[in-house]
Amino acid sequence: MISRRRFGQAFAAGLAATSLAACSSSGGGTPAAAPATTPDLRAGSGEHTSLGEVKHADAGLVTMAYHEFGPATGQPVVLLHGWPYDPYSYVDVAPILAAAGYRVIVPYLRGYGPTAFKSAATVRNGQQTAVALDVVALMDTLKIDKAILGGYDWGGRTVDIIAALWPERCKAIVAVSGYIVTNLPANQKPLAPQAELGWWYQYYFATERGRAGYAANRHDFNKLIWKTASPAWHFDDATYDRSAAAFDNPDHVDIVIHNYRWRLSLAPGEPQYDQYEQKLAAGATIGVPSITIGSDFDAAAKDGKAYRSKFTGKYEHRIFDGIGHNVPQEAPRPFAQAIIDAAKL
Repeated sequence: MISRRRFGQAFAAGLAATSLAACSSSGGGTPAAAPATTPDLRAGSGEHTSLGEVKHADAGLVTMAYHEFGPATGQPVVLLHGWPYDPYSYVDVAPILAAAGYRVIVPYLRGYGPTAFKSAATVRNGQQTAVALDVVALMDTLKIDKAILGGYDWGGRTVDIIAALWPERCKAIVAVSGYIVTNLPANQKPLAPQAELGWWYQYYFATERGRAGYAANRHDFNKLIWKTASPAWHFDDATYDRSAAAFDNPDHVDIVIHNYRWRLSLAPGEPQYDQYEQKLAAGATIGVPSITIGSDFDAAAKDGKAYRSKFTGKYEHRIFDGIGHNVPQEAPRPFAQAIIDAAKL
């Protein structure tokens, strides 16, 4: 999910805000005043129940499954999901963008859905730059030189990394929760006790009991995370089950466990990614046109001030009050509008 510190803050705050309020934006990282009439940010959520045909393409170490919407000649948009979610996060966003003329690509990250490793010998590595390079490789195969990238959670982190390391591949980005690139030394710093409580599953995953428990109970485990991370989103069982099917990927548990252990320096990365991780650790900034989104999940960081300095190009920050962690599925129309607006920055 999101950064360890920010999730702890959100849990400590209780995720108490459940009423829908305004989506505010500003160019300087300072939220604008709410309009007199607040929009229903959840309008359009749940309108669609199918992503259509699953396609497959070479993506370096994996054969990546993805869904495609819109005209083949349209401006490419790549939308990336997080944990524990899947491309259904964009089931209502993608048709909006397709109708606006965009070519929309929504892949399953490694360890999700039909995406598969090409070799049984490949390390099931969930570290952040390995995931990012899969997406870059997919863009290469699909002959997408430059795209608008959008994402949240693992997907938002991946968007940040591609924008920081390979800015030439980004026309613009939309990043939920802003700059959430993992910093391994920072993750060693303890939080306040109440905040640590919010990160309970990370400690669970650090144990072999946790690995076994996640493998045996991933359906109910991830449903609990959905409820915790988005307490005001009253999704039904059918909505959850459509996404839960993606967790049956045979590599899912290995990828998830490695991701969280790597973040705490409890599992090693691989040497071929060291050069990229070192650039990120040095404080890489993002200069491409960017819109960041804060939601209730971000708690005190919702205003975007904590990461404003990381974005050095054209920039806007928007706040989705009353929306939880799965921003594109909970608030599809304003998320889609952010993609459209980012392309115009």
